[in-house]
Amino acid sequence: MWSGRVFFTFPLKPSFARPPLERTGSNPAFGAGRLRHLLRAAQALPDGEINPTKGKTGGSTYRPVGQLHALDLQDLQSPQQEGRWQALAACAAQPNPFYEHWFLLPSLRTLDPQGKVSMLCLEVDGQLAGLMPIVRQSSYYGYPLPHIANWLHTNAFCGQPLVAAGMEALFWRELLAWCDRNAGKSLFLHLAQMPGQGVIHEALKLVAASDNRPAATVLDEERALLATRLDADAYLTQSLAQKKRKELRRQHRRLAEEGRLEVLRTRDVAGLEQWCHEFLDLEARGWKGRAGSSLAADPGNAAMFRQVIAGAANAGKLERLTLVLDGKPIAMLATLLTPPGAYSFKTAFDEDYARFSPGVLLQIENLSLAEDPEIAWVDSCAAQDHKMIDHLWRERRRIACHSVGIGGSLRRKVFAKLSRRETGVVAGGIA
Repeated sequence: MWSGRVFFTFPLKPSFARPPLERTGSNPAFGAGRLRHLLRAAQALPDGEINPTKGKTGGSTYRPVGQLHALDLQDLQSPQQEGRWQALAACAAQPNPFYEHWFLLPSLRTLDPQGKVSMLCLEVDGQLAGLMPIVRQSSYYGYPLPHIANWLHTNAFCGQPLVAAGMEALFWRELLAWCDRNAGKSLFLHLAQMPGQGVIHEALKLVAASDNRPAATVLDEERALLATRLDADAYLTQSLAQKKRKELRRQHRRLAEEGRLEVLRTRDVAGLEQWCHEFLDLEARGWKGRAGSSLAADPGNAAMFRQVIAGAANAGKLERLTLVLDGKPIAMLATLLTPPGAYSFKTAFDEDYARFSPGVLLQIENLSLAEDPEIAWVDSCAAQDHKMIDHLWRERRRIACHSVGIGGSLRRKVFAKLSRRETGVVAGGIA
Protein backbone atom coordinates (compact mmCIF):
# COMPACT_ATOMS: atom_id res chain seq x y z
CA MET A 1 0.00 0.00 0.00
CA TRP A 2 1.54 3.28 -1.05
CA SER A 3 1.50 5.89 1.70
CA GLY A 4 1.04 8.90 -0.52
CA ARG A 5 4.60 10.17 0.07
CA VAL A 6 6.35 7.57 -2.00
CA PHE A 7 9.00 8.33 -4.54
CA PHE A 8 11.98 6.59 -6.08
CA THR A 9 15.31 5.28 -4.90
CA PHE A 10 17.59 2.27 -4.50
CA PRO A 11 15.74 -0.84 -5.85
CA LEU A 12 16.79 -3.48 -3.33
CA LYS A 13 13.85 -5.52 -4.53
CA PRO A 14 12.03 -5.31 -7.88
CA SER A 15 9.14 -3.38 -6.34
CA PHE A 16 11.56 -0.63 -5.32
CA ALA A 17 12.74 0.00 -8.88
CA ARG A 18 11.56 3.29 -10.35
CA PRO A 19 13.76 5.81 -12.15
CA PRO A 20 14.84 8.72 -9.93
CA LEU A 21 14.68 12.39 -10.80
CA GLU A 22 11.90 11.89 -13.35
CA ARG A 23 8.78 12.16 -11.21
CA THR A 24 5.70 13.37 -13.06
CA GLY A 25 4.33 16.43 -11.36
CA SER A 26 7.67 17.85 -10.22
CA ASN A 27 8.14 21.60 -10.28
CA PRO A 28 7.77 22.44 -14.01
CA ALA A 29 10.37 25.20 -13.68
CA PHE A 30 12.90 22.60 -12.59
CA GLY A 31 13.45 20.96 -15.97
CA ALA A 32 16.26 19.14 -17.69
CA GLY A 33 18.35 22.29 -18.16
CA ARG A 34 18.10 23.12 -14.47
CA LEU A 35 19.02 19.54 -13.61
CA ARG A 36 22.14 19.70 -15.78
CA HIS A 37 23.10 22.93 -14.02
CA LEU A 38 22.77 21.24 -10.63
CA LEU A 39 24.80 18.25 -11.77
CA ARG A 40 27.60 20.56 -12.89
CA ALA A 41 27.43 22.40 -9.58
CA ALA A 42 27.60 19.12 -7.71
CA GLN A 43 30.60 17.94 -9.69
CA ALA A 44 32.36 21.26 -9.04
CA LEU A 45 32.17 20.94 -5.26
CA PRO A 46 35.71 20.50 -3.95
CA ASP A 47 36.77 17.58 -1.82
CA GLY A 48 36.74 18.60 1.81
CA GLU A 49 34.21 21.46 1.40
CA ILE A 50 33.30 20.26 4.82
CA ASN A 51 34.27 21.81 8.17
CA PRO A 52 30.63 22.63 9.04
CA THR A 53 29.98 25.86 10.87
CA LYS A 54 27.23 27.19 13.10
CA GLY A 55 24.25 29.32 12.32
CA LYS A 56 22.73 30.00 8.92
CA THR A 57 25.10 27.70 7.06
CA GLY A 58 23.09 24.73 8.28
CA GLY A 59 26.29 23.01 9.41
CA SER A 60 26.50 20.73 12.40
CA THR A 61 26.69 22.32 15.87
CA TYR A 62 27.13 18.95 17.57
CA ARG A 63 30.10 18.41 19.87
CA PRO A 64 30.99 14.69 19.84
CA VAL A 65 30.77 12.64 23.01
CA GLY A 66 31.41 9.13 21.72
CA GLN A 67 34.08 8.15 19.23
CA LEU A 68 33.16 6.96 15.76
CA HIS A 69 35.73 5.04 13.73
CA ALA A 70 35.72 3.74 10.16
CA LEU A 71 37.05 0.16 10.12
CA ASP A 72 37.68 -2.28 7.29
CA LEU A 73 37.12 -6.03 7.08
CA GLN A 74 40.52 -6.90 8.51
CA ASP A 75 39.83 -4.78 11.60
CA LEU A 76 36.61 -6.68 12.29
CA GLN A 77 37.70 -10.30 12.13
CA SER A 78 39.49 -10.70 15.44
CA PRO A 79 37.78 -12.78 18.15
CA GLN A 80 37.79 -9.71 20.40
CA GLN A 81 35.93 -7.57 17.82
CA GLU A 82 33.45 -10.34 17.12
CA GLY A 83 32.79 -10.61 20.85
CA ARG A 84 32.14 -6.88 21.10
CA TRP A 85 29.90 -7.09 18.05
CA GLN A 86 27.97 -9.97 19.57
CA ALA A 87 27.49 -8.01 22.79
CA LEU A 88 26.14 -5.04 20.80
CA ALA A 89 23.59 -7.25 19.03
CA ALA A 90 22.45 -8.59 22.40
CA CYS A 91 21.66 -5.09 23.72
CA ALA A 92 20.53 -3.49 20.45
CA ALA A 93 17.54 -1.15 20.61
CA GLN A 94 16.06 -2.96 17.60
CA PRO A 95 17.32 -6.21 16.06
CA ASN A 96 18.78 -6.54 12.58
CA PRO A 97 20.28 -9.95 11.73
CA PHE A 98 21.66 -8.66 8.44
CA TYR A 99 24.15 -6.51 10.35
CA GLU A 100 25.14 -9.12 12.92
CA HIS A 101 28.64 -10.55 12.65
CA TRP A 102 27.56 -14.03 11.49
CA PHE A 103 25.70 -12.46 8.54
CA LEU A 104 27.73 -9.40 7.63
CA LEU A 105 31.24 -10.88 7.78
CA PRO A 106 30.47 -13.69 5.26
CA SER A 107 28.70 -11.12 3.08
CA LEU A 108 31.74 -8.85 3.04
CA ARG A 109 34.17 -11.71 2.39
CA THR A 110 32.25 -13.05 -0.58
CA LEU A 111 30.51 -9.98 -2.04
CA ASP A 112 32.99 -7.14 -1.38
CA PRO A 113 36.30 -8.57 -2.61
CA GLN A 114 37.73 -5.11 -3.36
CA GLY A 115 37.10 -3.90 0.18
CA LYS A 116 34.99 -0.88 -0.77
CA VAL A 117 32.79 -1.18 2.32
CA SER A 118 33.76 0.51 5.58
CA MET A 119 32.21 -0.12 8.97
CA LEU A 120 31.29 2.94 10.99
CA CYS A 121 31.59 1.91 14.63
CA LEU A 122 30.59 4.05 17.60
CA GLU A 123 32.43 3.51 20.87
CA VAL A 124 31.24 4.85 24.22
CA ASP A 125 33.25 4.19 27.37
CA GLY A 126 35.26 1.56 25.56
CA GLN A 127 32.17 -0.38 24.47
CA LEU A 128 30.86 -0.88 20.95
CA ALA A 129 27.60 1.12 20.96
CA GLY A 130 26.66 1.29 17.27
CA LEU A 131 27.57 -0.12 13.89
CA MET A 132 26.61 0.40 10.24
CA PRO A 133 28.42 -0.59 7.02
CA ILE A 134 28.74 2.17 4.43
CA VAL A 135 29.95 2.42 0.87
CA ARG A 136 30.68 5.36 -1.41
CA GLN A 137 28.64 5.27 -4.61
CA SER A 138 29.64 7.30 -7.65
CA SER A 139 26.18 7.42 -9.22
CA TYR A 140 22.52 7.43 -8.26
CA TYR A 141 20.55 5.53 -10.88
CA GLY A 142 22.68 6.52 -13.78
CA TYR A 143 23.06 10.13 -12.68
CA PRO A 144 26.54 11.30 -11.63
CA LEU A 145 25.46 11.98 -8.07
CA PRO A 146 28.09 10.58 -5.69
CA HIS A 147 26.80 9.73 -2.25
CA ILE A 148 27.42 7.66 0.86
CA ALA A 149 25.01 4.76 1.42
CA ASN A 150 24.41 2.06 3.98
CA TRP A 151 25.66 -1.16 2.41
CA LEU A 152 23.24 -3.94 1.54
CA HIS A 153 23.14 -6.67 -1.05
CA THR A 154 20.26 -8.35 -2.83
CA ASN A 155 19.83 -10.95 -0.08
CA ALA A 156 19.93 -8.54 2.86
CA PHE A 157 16.55 -7.05 3.67
CA CYS A 158 17.05 -4.50 6.43
CA GLY A 159 19.48 -1.56 6.46
CA GLN A 160 18.89 -0.35 10.01
CA PRO A 161 22.10 0.06 12.02
CA LEU A 162 22.79 -1.95 15.14
CA VAL A 163 22.62 0.56 17.99
CA ALA A 164 22.74 -0.08 21.74
CA ALA A 165 19.55 0.86 23.53
CA GLY A 166 19.72 4.47 24.73
CA MET A 167 22.44 5.42 22.22
CA GLU A 168 20.18 6.04 19.21
CA ALA A 169 20.45 9.84 19.01
CA LEU A 170 24.15 9.81 19.85
CA PHE A 171 24.80 7.30 17.06
CA TRP A 172 23.07 9.40 14.40
CA ARG A 173 24.75 12.61 15.56
CA GLU A 174 28.17 11.01 15.42
CA LEU A 175 27.49 9.32 12.09
CA LEU A 176 26.21 12.48 10.43
CA ALA A 177 29.11 14.50 11.85
CA TRP A 178 31.50 11.90 10.42
CA CYS A 179 29.79 12.21 7.02
CA ASP A 180 30.17 16.00 7.24
CA ARG A 181 33.91 15.68 7.86
CA ASN A 182 34.46 12.91 5.32
CA ALA A 183 32.00 13.74 2.55
CA GLY A 184 34.63 14.00 -0.16
CA LYS A 185 32.62 14.27 -3.37
CA SER A 186 29.49 12.76 -1.80
CA LEU A 187 26.40 14.97 -1.92
CA PHE A 188 24.23 13.17 0.61
CA LEU A 189 23.75 10.12 2.79
CA HIS A 190 21.30 7.56 1.45
CA LEU A 191 19.73 5.06 3.86
CA ALA A 192 17.91 2.15 2.23
CA GLN A 193 15.58 -0.53 3.63
CA MET A 194 14.99 1.31 6.91
CA PRO A 195 12.09 0.31 9.18
CA GLY A 196 9.79 3.31 9.38
CA GLN A 197 9.00 2.99 13.07
CA GLY A 198 10.80 2.51 16.36
CA VAL A 199 13.36 4.39 18.43
CA ILE A 200 16.12 4.32 15.79
CA HIS A 201 13.83 5.85 13.17
CA GLU A 202 12.55 8.49 15.60
CA ALA A 203 16.11 9.38 16.65
CA LEU A 204 17.14 9.90 13.02
CA LYS A 205 14.15 12.20 12.46
CA LEU A 206 14.97 14.21 15.56
CA VAL A 207 18.71 14.54 14.90
CA ALA A 208 18.27 15.55 11.25
CA ALA A 209 15.66 18.15 12.20
CA SER A 210 17.61 19.58 15.14
CA ASP A 211 20.69 19.93 12.94
CA ASN A 212 18.71 21.81 10.24
CA ARG A 213 19.66 19.26 7.65
CA PRO A 214 17.67 18.92 4.43
CA ALA A 215 16.30 15.39 4.46
CA ALA A 216 13.59 13.45 2.70
CA THR A 217 11.89 10.08 2.68
CA VAL A 218 12.22 9.10 -0.96
CA LEU A 219 10.49 5.72 -0.82
CA ASP A 220 7.84 4.36 1.53
CA GLU A 221 6.46 0.83 1.31
CA GLU A 222 4.77 -1.76 3.48
CA ARG A 223 5.56 -5.45 3.55
CA ALA A 224 3.82 -8.37 5.19
CA LEU A 225 4.41 -8.88 8.91
CA LEU A 226 3.24 -11.58 11.30
CA ALA A 227 2.51 -10.03 14.69
CA THR A 228 -0.13 -11.79 16.77
CA ARG A 229 -0.69 -13.65 20.01
CA LEU A 230 -3.38 -15.83 18.48
CA ASP A 231 -2.50 -19.47 18.04
CA ALA A 232 -1.84 -20.70 14.51
CA ASP A 233 -5.34 -22.13 13.93
CA ALA A 234 -7.13 -19.01 15.18
CA TYR A 235 -4.90 -16.74 13.12
CA LEU A 236 -5.47 -18.80 9.97
CA THR A 237 -9.23 -18.66 10.54
CA GLN A 238 -9.11 -14.87 10.69
CA SER A 239 -6.76 -14.54 7.72
CA LEU A 240 -8.39 -16.77 5.12
CA ALA A 241 -11.97 -17.29 4.08
CA GLN A 242 -13.56 -20.65 4.83
CA LYS A 243 -13.52 -21.62 1.16
CA LYS A 244 -9.77 -21.01 0.89
CA ARG A 245 -9.05 -22.94 4.09
CA LYS A 246 -11.11 -25.85 2.77
CA GLU A 247 -9.14 -25.83 -0.49
CA LEU A 248 -5.83 -25.88 1.40
CA ARG A 249 -6.99 -28.82 3.52
CA ARG A 250 -7.90 -30.64 0.33
CA GLN A 251 -4.47 -29.94 -1.16
CA HIS A 252 -2.81 -31.20 2.01
CA ARG A 253 -4.80 -34.47 1.87
CA ARG A 254 -3.99 -34.97 -1.82
CA LEU A 255 -0.32 -34.30 -1.21
CA ALA A 256 -0.28 -36.81 1.66
CA GLU A 257 -1.68 -39.40 -0.75
CA GLU A 258 1.48 -39.03 -2.86
CA GLY A 259 3.65 -40.58 -0.13
CA ARG A 260 4.87 -40.10 3.43
CA LEU A 261 4.47 -36.41 4.27
CA GLU A 262 6.44 -34.85 7.12
CA VAL A 263 7.12 -31.39 8.51
CA LEU A 264 10.61 -31.01 9.98
CA ARG A 265 11.38 -28.06 12.24
CA THR A 266 14.83 -27.66 13.72
CA ARG A 267 16.95 -25.02 15.44
CA ASP A 268 20.15 -27.05 15.85
CA VAL A 269 23.13 -27.64 13.56
CA ALA A 270 22.40 -31.28 12.65
CA GLY A 271 22.50 -31.98 8.91
CA LEU A 272 23.19 -28.35 8.11
CA GLU A 273 25.47 -28.90 5.12
CA GLN A 274 23.02 -31.30 3.48
CA TRP A 275 20.12 -28.92 4.14
CA CYS A 276 21.97 -26.06 2.42
CA HIS A 277 22.78 -28.28 -0.56
CA GLU A 278 19.14 -29.32 -0.90
CA PHE A 279 17.91 -25.74 -0.56
CA LEU A 280 20.26 -24.41 -3.24
CA ASP A 281 19.26 -27.24 -5.57
CA LEU A 282 15.54 -26.75 -4.93
CA GLU A 283 15.70 -23.00 -5.55
CA ALA A 284 17.79 -23.44 -8.71
CA ARG A 285 15.22 -25.81 -10.20
CA GLY A 286 12.48 -23.18 -9.85
CA TRP A 287 11.69 -19.86 -11.46
CA LYS A 288 14.69 -18.17 -9.90
CA GLY A 289 16.96 -20.69 -11.58
CA ARG A 290 15.34 -20.01 -14.95
CA ALA A 291 15.72 -16.27 -14.37
CA GLY A 292 19.35 -16.61 -13.33
CA SER A 293 18.63 -15.09 -9.91
CA SER A 294 18.92 -18.16 -7.71
CA LEU A 295 21.62 -18.23 -5.05
CA ALA A 296 23.34 -21.10 -6.86
CA ALA A 297 23.61 -19.01 -10.04
CA ASP A 298 26.36 -16.96 -8.43
CA PRO A 299 29.22 -18.70 -6.58
CA GLY A 300 29.61 -15.73 -4.24
CA ASN A 301 25.95 -15.77 -3.24
CA ALA A 302 25.98 -19.54 -2.76
CA ALA A 303 29.07 -19.33 -0.54
CA MET A 304 27.56 -16.45 1.41
CA PHE A 305 24.35 -18.43 1.97
CA ARG A 306 26.17 -21.49 3.28
CA GLN A 307 28.29 -19.41 5.66
CA VAL A 308 25.35 -17.33 6.89
CA ILE A 309 23.21 -20.40 7.57
CA ALA A 310 26.06 -22.06 9.44
CA GLY A 311 26.80 -18.89 11.42
CA ALA A 312 23.17 -18.33 12.35
CA ALA A 313 22.73 -21.95 13.42
CA ASN A 314 25.87 -21.89 15.56
CA ALA A 315 24.65 -18.67 17.17
CA GLY A 316 21.28 -20.28 17.95
CA LYS A 317 19.52 -17.84 15.63
CA LEU A 318 18.21 -20.08 12.87
CA GLU A 319 15.03 -22.06 12.41
CA ARG A 320 14.79 -24.43 9.46
CA LEU A 321 11.35 -25.58 8.36
CA THR A 322 11.05 -28.29 5.71
CA LEU A 323 8.11 -30.04 4.07
CA VAL A 324 9.32 -33.53 3.16
CA LEU A 325 7.66 -36.09 0.87
CA ASP A 326 9.15 -39.59 0.98
CA GLY A 327 12.38 -38.17 2.35
CA LYS A 328 12.63 -35.50 -0.35
CA PRO A 329 12.26 -31.80 0.52
CA ILE A 330 9.53 -30.11 -1.52
CA ALA A 331 9.36 -26.80 0.39
CA MET A 332 12.00 -25.16 2.60
CA LEU A 333 12.23 -22.04 4.73
CA ALA A 334 15.09 -20.45 6.70
CA THR A 335 14.08 -17.93 9.38
CA LEU A 336 16.58 -15.77 11.26
CA LEU A 337 15.67 -15.47 14.94
CA THR A 338 16.48 -12.14 16.61
CA PRO A 339 14.14 -11.79 19.60
CA PRO A 340 11.83 -10.00 19.97
CA GLY A 341 11.63 -10.32 16.18
CA ALA A 342 12.46 -12.74 13.38
CA TYR A 343 13.09 -12.48 9.65
CA SER A 344 11.99 -14.90 6.92
CA PHE A 345 15.30 -15.08 5.10
CA LYS A 346 14.94 -17.58 2.26
CA THR A 347 12.27 -19.95 1.00
CA ALA A 348 11.91 -22.31 -1.98
CA PHE A 349 9.49 -24.99 -3.17
CA ASP A 350 9.39 -27.78 -5.75
CA GLU A 351 7.39 -26.61 -8.75
CA ASP A 352 6.68 -30.22 -9.73
CA TYR A 353 4.20 -30.20 -6.84
CA ALA A 354 2.80 -26.73 -7.50
CA ARG A 355 -0.75 -28.09 -7.80
CA PHE A 356 -0.58 -28.87 -4.07
CA SER A 357 0.71 -25.39 -3.07
CA PRO A 358 3.60 -26.73 -0.98
CA GLY A 359 4.96 -23.23 -0.31
CA VAL A 360 1.63 -22.10 1.15
CA LEU A 361 1.29 -25.31 3.17
CA LEU A 362 4.75 -24.67 4.63
CA GLN A 363 3.80 -21.11 5.54
CA ILE A 364 0.75 -22.41 7.37
CA GLU A 365 3.08 -24.58 9.43
CA ASN A 366 5.25 -21.51 9.96
CA LEU A 367 2.38 -19.68 11.72
CA SER A 368 3.25 -21.58 14.88
CA LEU A 369 6.35 -19.37 15.15
CA ALA A 370 4.02 -16.67 16.48
CA GLU A 371 3.35 -18.94 19.48
CA ASP A 372 7.01 -18.69 20.54
CA PRO A 373 6.97 -16.47 23.66
CA GLU A 374 10.26 -14.84 22.63
CA ILE A 375 9.05 -13.84 19.14
CA ALA A 376 6.62 -10.89 18.97
CA TRP A 377 6.80 -10.36 15.22
CA VAL A 378 8.17 -11.89 12.03
CA ASP A 379 9.20 -9.77 9.03
CA SER A 380 8.38 -11.53 5.75
CA CYS A 381 11.23 -9.76 3.89
CA ALA A 382 8.87 -9.97 0.91
CA ALA A 383 8.15 -7.36 -1.71
CA GLN A 384 5.16 -5.11 -1.19
CA ASP A 385 1.87 -6.66 -2.40
CA HIS A 386 3.37 -10.15 -2.53
CA LYS A 387 0.70 -12.35 -4.05
CA MET A 388 1.04 -15.17 -1.53
CA ILE A 389 2.22 -13.94 1.87
CA ASP A 390 0.14 -10.75 1.84
CA HIS A 391 -3.04 -12.85 1.94
CA LEU A 392 -1.81 -15.01 4.80
CA TRP A 393 -0.08 -12.45 7.06
CA ARG A 394 -2.39 -9.54 7.84
CA GLU A 395 -0.05 -7.13 9.62
CA ARG A 396 2.30 -4.74 7.81
CA ARG A 397 5.74 -3.27 8.45
CA ARG A 398 6.72 0.09 7.02
CA ILE A 399 10.04 0.05 5.13
CA ALA A 400 11.43 3.34 3.86
CA CYS A 401 14.45 4.87 2.16
CA HIS A 402 15.76 8.27 3.26
CA SER A 403 18.29 10.77 1.93
CA VAL A 404 20.01 13.26 4.24
CA GLY A 405 22.14 16.30 3.44
CA ILE A 406 25.77 16.27 4.63
CA GLY A 407 28.80 18.57 4.48
CA GLY A 408 28.66 22.34 4.46
CA SER A 409 25.95 24.78 3.40
CA LEU A 410 26.67 24.75 -0.35
CA ARG A 411 26.65 20.97 -0.53
CA ARG A 412 23.40 20.81 1.40
CA LYS A 413 21.77 23.40 -0.85
CA VAL A 414 22.66 21.37 -3.92
CA PHE A 415 21.27 18.24 -2.29
CA ALA A 416 18.06 20.04 -1.29
CA LYS A 417 17.42 21.07 -4.89
CA LEU A 418 18.20 17.57 -6.18
CA SER A 419 15.88 16.08 -3.56
CA ARG A 420 13.07 18.38 -4.64
CA ARG A 421 13.66 17.33 -8.24
CA GLU A 422 13.40 13.68 -7.21
CA THR A 423 10.39 13.87 -4.92
CA GLY A 424 8.51 16.91 -6.18
CA VAL A 425 8.42 18.47 -2.70
CA VAL A 426 10.80 20.42 -0.47
CA ALA A 427 13.20 18.24 1.52
CA GLY A 428 11.33 19.02 4.72
CA GLY A 429 12.48 16.12 6.84
CA ILE A 430 12.16 12.38 7.28
CA ALA A 431 8.60 11.10 7.39
